[in-house]
Amino acid sequence: MPIVLPADREAQHETAPQPAKNLPLCRQGSPFQLPSLHCQPVQSTSTTCHRPAYRGGDKPMAMEKAASFLSSLIGGGGGEPAATVKSILIYPIKSCRGIAVPQAPIASTGFLWDRQWVVVNAKGRAYTQRVEPKLALVQVDMPPEAFAEGWHPTADDHMVITAPGMDPLKIPLAAECATIDDVSVWEWSGSAYDEGAEAAEWFSTYFEKPSQLVRFKEASETRSCFQDYSPGYKIMFSDCFPFLIASQGSLDALNEILKEPVPMNRFRPNILVDGCHPYSEDLWKTIKINNLTFEGVKLCNRCKVPNINLYNGIHGPEPTETLLTFRSDQVLRPSF
Repeated sequence: MPIVLPADREAQHETAPQPAKNLPLCRQGSPFQLPSLHCQPVQSTSTTCHRPAYRGGDKPMAMEKAASFLSSLIGGGGGEPAATVKSILIYPIKSCRGIAVPQAPIASTGFLWDRQWVVVNAKGRAYTQRVEPKLALVQVDMPPEAFAEGWHPTADDHMVITAPGMDPLKIPLAAECATIDDVSVWEWSGSAYDEGAEAAEWFSTYFEKPSQLVRFKEASETRSCFQDYSPGYKIMFSDCFPFLIASQGSLDALNEILKEPVPMNRFRPNILVDGCHPYSEDLWKTIKINNLTFEGVKLCNRCKVPNINLYNGIHGPEPTETLLTFRSDQVLRPSF
């Protein structure tokens, strides 16, 4: 689920609030199942999460206006403390390393800057760690002020990309770019901004095959969320939904039974919460962080990305093998 990063705020439980309108949608998942919050108070409504939100009932309305400041989520709400938002993470380039930030503006497609860029092959098809695990070694840095409310980049502002064996690559954040067509991510295809020949050469050298870095073209393109679960919502280059929440308590419980513990960044959440019981997020349907409300859309099915070692880019069997023994669909929802 989605949120922000001030210190020592508590999340709260609420008994059966109604689904919120005009507020950001979030994507729910636990670190073991994952398809996909910030550091503040959170209220959650416990329900069964095995059905899509909004199936029947009110249709969700558009997200809050762009640049709704996540860090404005301070205050509000009674009830039993349920969790604390521990971290907010932004992934500017799809499948590359994330940035931990203390606050993050919310746009209509999720956190500002999140999955706004993607690396594609010669045919315009998106790379992910599933097919190019070396993406796990690519570090992305943004100006700290990029996550401040109302900030606008100038000609001197850059995104800086580094990787083993490569010189740093600087991508201007305010430059005008040419458009290329036939970019595709999963089921979506459309046009995107080409970040230029220098970026193409850098990634082509790194992957040892023709590659390009492209940026989502917000001016003319739209990409829908998974419509069965969240009709009416939009994303950029994330897989299915605007936000992913994970629980530190759940990861700690998993690491107790793994031979070698794994870090949370293997699961690539946007919002990391702490202080709740392991796996209790399975039942969260509505999450409130101060004056913002997020809807838990579905549990997040995990692909093989959490099995990739972020220090060497090598794919292994864990944690998937262990998760299958107690967190798979067959175990959680057996047929009778």
